Formats: sequence, C-alpha cells, structure tokens
Amino acid sequence: MSNFIINKCSDIEGLYVIETLTFGDNRGYFMETYNYETFKEAGLDMVFVQDNQSMSKQGVLRGLHFQKKYPQGKLVRVLSGVVYDVAVDLRADSKTFGKHHGVILSGEERNQFYIPEGFAHGFLVLSKEAEFVYKCTNVYHPEDEGGIIWNDPALKIDWPTFEGVDLTISEKDINLPLFDKDHIYF
Repeated sequence: MSNFIINKCSDIEGLYVIETLTFGDNRGYFMETYNYETFKEAGLDMVFVQDNQSMSKQGVLRGLHFQKKYPQGKLVRVLSGVVYDVAVDLRADSKTFGKHHGVILSGEERNQFYIPEGFAHGFLVLSKEAEFVYKCTNVYHPEDEGGIIWNDPALKIDWPTFEGVDLTISEKDINLPLFDKDHIYF
C-alpha cells in the first residue's frame, strides 16, 4: 500500500498534487513525505539533491523564480501554516506555455506539489506565518536565477487578497521583468 495519492494536474502536463497519508494516535502522527520507489511508479523519476526551508509572515509573496541553465524541479510542502503556491509553464515546446496552476498547501492538510524543471515558481503566505520546505532536483546557482513579476497582466494569476494586509515583496521580486511570450526561457 502506498502512503501517497499522486494526482496529475489536469490542466498542465508535468504538475502533480500529492496527498500524503498520515497515521496518528494520542501520541501525535507519522507520515512519509517522500519515497523514491513510490514516486517512480507514478512516473516521477527524479533525484533530489538539495532541501530548502523558509519561514514567512502573512502577506509575503515570493517569486516567480526559476533557474535558466540549471533548472530545478521542486517538491514543495508546508510544515505549518497555509500558502497559495503557483507554477507557471515556461517550457517553449509545451502546449500550456505561459499558463499557470495554483494550489493551496497547508501544514494541516500535509499536501505537496511537484513542479518539474521548466516552470517559474512562487507562493503567497495566507496564514499568520508559514514554514515552507522543498526538495530540489538541482542545486541553487544564484548567478543563474531568473524570474517574472508576480502580477504580470498576461499571466492573470488570481492571487488571494487580504483585507487590511499589505503584500510584502522583496526589492528583487518587485523588479522582475514581465512575461515575454516570444522569449525562450528553457
């Protein structure tokens, strides 16, 4: 029996939402967060080489980021809190080039989102704060980072809004370029 329910996203090829089974009792819970063989059987035959973790406060928006020469596939999840996670297809040969898919990830639901190489990625913290973790298929190369501005009108990402909460976006992310439908990202 698998400890995962791995679902392909119906609108963009290559994206997967993963439900993780949790086993709990009066002591707490146990869950398996990744299993190479189970993922491989579902068609996700990747090798992870780096794990990352961040904590962000409500209203923090990170992204949309990607690496150009050293693209990263990412298996993302939230340890605590809730985020709206977005992947934008930047694969030049894809039928869904320039399209995006968003999913709510939460520590309570313990769901995961797999984003393969060839996508820009970003997230917005919906809860008071969130601890975000992700596995990567390639190491981070700061000199190779690229991005697209989070509110690009061509992408039409419907980011959740908060009454009385301002977005917090880094200077770097505020200055990212617009999406260019004629540019070859990967």
